[in-house]
Amino acid sequence: MARVVKKSTRAKKATGSTAASAVVVKTQKAVDAASKSLDAQLDRVAKAKARAQKSNTAAAKTSLANANSKAKELRAKLAMVKMDLAKAKAMDAVRLAEAVAKEKVSTLADSLSRKADKDLAAALKAFEARWLKAREKAHAKKIKAAEKKAEAKIKAAAKKAAAKAKALEKKVAAKLKAEAQKAKKAVVKKASSAKKAGSAKKAGRPKKATAAKPAKRVGRPKKATTAAKPAKRVGRPKKATAAAAAKKAPARRGRPPKAGATRRGRPPKKAA
Repeated sequence: MARVVKKSTRAKKATGSTAASAVVVKTQKAVDAASKSLDAQLDRVAKAKARAQKSNTAAAKTSLANANSKAKELRAKLAMVKMDLAKAKAMDAVRLAEAVAKEKVSTLADSLSRKADKDLAAALKAFEARWLKAREKAHAKKIKAAEKKAEAKIKAAAKKAAAKAKALEKKVAAKLKAEAQKAKKAVVKKASSAKKAGSAKKAGRPKKATAAKPAKRVGRPKKATTAAKPAKRVGRPKKATAAAAAKKAPARRGRPPKAGATRRGRPPKKAA
């Protein structure tokens, strides 16, 4: 009964190790074979022992000794195979632990990668917000400085343009004033010349001489005499105009008198 229980336990161990690696499965098969051989040999030892006890002969005793020796070898072989199985299971456990560890590391790496992606996205978003805020502030400062500079330039240009326009207006006004004075002088001069020419024409215009009618003569008429030339009108000479007198007046030598200052001494001679 005890031997049957032992077999069932070994069978359970064998069936429990089927999920192991190929090396473990192979070693387990060797262990099962060695165990089976040992069980068979132990059965033979039991039979030889029963015969030796029953007959108590030398042959029975020799058969029992040989059976025990064979069983001892099988036990040693089973022990070696079991040791190999233990080693294979240990190595398989290491391999399984390594695989599990690698799987855990891979899972952790994937989890950390996903978390890193999320953290990076959040960090980039926060950095982008800070960067945009700082850049917007810097841009606003630069724009304000540029606007101030442009405003100063515009004011300077407007001031310069106003001064230039004022100078141009002054120049145009002076030019117009000079032209007006020149035109006025020309009108006065033209009127004076016209007046002078009219007076001279009136004084020197000769009267038309009437042709003397010849007396009627009896007989052949005489040839008509040519009209007598009109005599020049002798009259009073015309007075010189003030403009002509001003032209004929001699120029004063020396430094010209100051504007608004009265001249001392004898008054200048009037033009005749």
